[in-house]
Amino acid sequence: MTKEILIHQIVDVLKQAGFIVSKRCNIRPRSFDLAARNAETLLFCKVLYNIDGLNEETAREMRCLARYLRGSALLVGAKTRDQMLEDSVVYMRYDIPAVSVQTFYDYFVEDMPPLVSASPGGLYVSIDGDVLKEARQKVPMSLGSLASELGVSRRTISKYEDGNMDASIDIVLHLEEILDVALAQSIDLLHRFDRHGRIDIAPEEIIEKQTPDDGILNMLHTLGYQVMSTSQAPFKAISKNTSDTLLTGISNYSSAMIKRADLMSSISCVTMTKSVFIINGDIKTQNVENTILIEKRELDRLSGTEELAELIDERTKKTKLKT
Repeated sequence: MTKEILIHQIVDVLKQAGFIVSKRCNIRPRSFDLAARNAETLLFCKVLYNIDGLNEETAREMRCLARYLRGSALLVGAKTRDQMLEDSVVYMRYDIPAVSVQTFYDYFVEDMPPLVSASPGGLYVSIDGDVLKEARQKVPMSLGSLASELGVSRRTISKYEDGNMDASIDIVLHLEEILDVALAQSIDLLHRFDRHGRIDIAPEEIIEKQTPDDGILNMLHTLGYQVMSTSQAPFKAISKNTSDTLLTGISNYSSAMIKRADLMSSISCVTMTKSVFIINGDIKTQNVENTILIEKRELDRLSGTEELAELIDERTKKTKLKT
């Protein structure tokens, strides 16, 4: 199976699940391959045949993009190291969930979340500690007697009940057999967790309050935008104020810029943002699809976010009139 086949399969799954899907990001480097949305669910999907090909820098940018746009980052692949990914198992790579296409399908189409996570020591399941404690006391069994039945320590059972330790699949099956109750907790691929298993921080907390290095991005910052620079996305930055979020590109006017602006337009429709390209020099058109083109000299004359918003809205209206 090649990456091309994987991407076609993923797009098919997303469409079956009712997502609108962006054009494929085929401009290198790329932190994600597809953006997709279904109602309030926004996904940034990275596709790799071998999930170990994801590097830390790419993962960091995916996480930042997802947090800043209130979405989720997800890696879909076929193998890890020298073995194929197991279905219904979640693998983590730099704090991003990685799954097989079948697991991806089960989660989004069949509404069947995975139960098992892969760790260096093997496959593990999270136990609902409250259900475990209630079932044990109902039988009734002491911590010691249940521990003896399983061949583990009393402390281990206590950790299961406190939610501080995952268990092997064999242990969970044995527990469920003894107590006659379902204990495995499903894994929500859309929840953002940090490396310690805590819900991830809010988008506003991750943007460094620093002046951007790029001159044009610094101008946007001066106008009043909060700017998050990117290094591998199709756009140069995400610029945000209290009312607007802009996918922001910077370039000279060229055929490569037009291709990038077209891709940004597709992504902005999915992310429900605006798309703007700041051009060094002259522009030959005021838009590429939904991406608005603005000359740098025009930006120089603006004094605040309201004036830029008015310029973008004016050109957006002209674009709609043309169509």
